[in-house]
Amino acid sequence: MVLNFPGRKKDELLDEIALPGLAGPPPVMDEIDAFLVQIFALVGEAITGATHALLAGDREAAKLIVAQDERIDALSLELTELVEAALIGPGRRSDERKELIAILKMIPDLERNGDLAEHIARRATVGLGQEMTARSRGLVERMGEVATTIWRQTADIVVDRAPNEASVIEDFDDELDDLHVTLTAEVVSGTMPVTVAIEVALVARFYERFGDHAVNLARRLAILSGAVGAPPSRGAE
Repeated sequence: MVLNFPGRKKDELLDEIALPGLAGPPPVMDEIDAFLVQIFALVGEAITGATHALLAGDREAAKLIVAQDERIDALSLELTELVEAALIGPGRRSDERKELIAILKMIPDLERNGDLAEHIARRATVGLGQEMTARSRGLVERMGEVATTIWRQTADIVVDRAPNEASVIEDFDDELDDLHVTLTAEVVSGTMPVTVAIEVALVARFYERFGDHAVNLARRLAILSGAVGAPPSRGAE
């Protein structure tokens, strides 16, 4: 069950988390996980849909993805408020607080990947896919497939708290990096008009950053579990 809290204030959430008469806090982590599942699903649908819309020239589908980004932003804000309320609530163990802080740090990566899918979809609304070369279209198709796979794997790692699988995410991210280099070479080859080439270069960068954010999410969970140290984040804003 997905739980939403439209228009709720942080103190109202705190009142629910710290109900009087309970021996301990209610399972707020279940509510947080429900938010995570929903946001991961929406972002995954967005990146898959944006790739399809770009390559198929489906402008109506692209517009829906652009509109869906507002939903992702709203859920991210609600999740932030819920996590912050849980952090200041009573009865939290040290390990629970560390987990809440880690989740709080994950939310920007979730939201930004929704933004990246929206950026790709916006290019689809103006018919960019039909102006690309066959080679660049094939590379974008593969980048979309890898991005979809990396996101599904990341969702499983975060929701199931399985940090030992984080290395798989880095392998997929390496493939995205290689595809980014190859697509950039196609862009500078001069086979597309300059205005089209500029937009395709941006699309390539959006997919590459998508992988960076996924790696950051997996690493935050691995650091929380003590599976790895704290290396610098990948190049995601």
